[in-house]
Amino acid sequence: MPSDARNPDHDLACENVIERPKVIYNALTRKFVMWLHQDSPDYQAARAGVAVSDTPAGPFKYLGSFRPNAGVTPQNAAEQDKVPNAKKVPASDSKGGQMARDMTLFVDDDAKAYHIYSSENNATLHISLLTDDYLKPAGKYVRIFAGRSMEAPAVFKRKGRYYLIASGCTGWDPNAARSAVADNIFGPWTELENPCRGKDAEITFGGQSTFVLQVAGQPDTYIAMFDRWKKWDLANSRHVWLPLEFDTQGKPLVTWHDQWNLMEKK
Repeated sequence: MPSDARNPDHDLACENVIERPKVIYNALTRKFVMWLHQDSPDYQAARAGVAVSDTPAGPFKYLGSFRPNAGVTPQNAAEQDKVPNAKKVPASDSKGGQMARDMTLFVDDDAKAYHIYSSENNATLHISLLTDDYLKPAGKYVRIFAGRSMEAPAVFKRKGRYYLIASGCTGWDPNAARSAVADNIFGPWTELENPCRGKDAEITFGGQSTFVLQVAGQPDTYIAMFDRWKKWDLANSRHVWLPLEFDTQGKPLVTWHDQWNLMEKK
């Protein structure tokens, strides 16, 4: 057990929460950078943690946690002011920064990286540009789907368009997945529909989105990854991996298969 885990005041203390870790490679610094959701047992901390390593398997050096974008006005603030009943978040909303819970990372074709996370008590998603070393926010972010209460974001790109798969907020219980598309990472984003099809599609096959993997060396091939949370036995939670395809209109589809073979899908 790491010594930090024995320190009750440390982010990594055993009683604290560490969720949704994602790792990306920074070609500029030649470091593997991990971001994660760090929280207190009562989920009131809502912070983003960062760690770095020379190799993808670690060891990782933990750099600490924070709430992103302290005192920064969202890039689409004027647009969001037009959303009925949406919470307004001015630059002075929180001197300590914005709440950050469920999250993912996305690296674009130009090597710019983005932190996508549930904020405002999970009511709204934020998309935040990272600095060139991927270690902190660059001071540019937007709020999307204000008041829609989305979590478990997974972002990927296909043929120049950006896609999002996410979940509603129903605690440890699964719900119908959501999807969206945009021509720019900062939006505007258009919500689509539940991308899941087949057995238990209305509850995302008993899971919740966590990542969409573009398969290296296989053109236009993606794997949708979901977590199956066992709320009474979290240590034995499992995963679901399924092929992600697209309909004739370019909308993402994830169809249930009892068995499937990646090579047979091509």
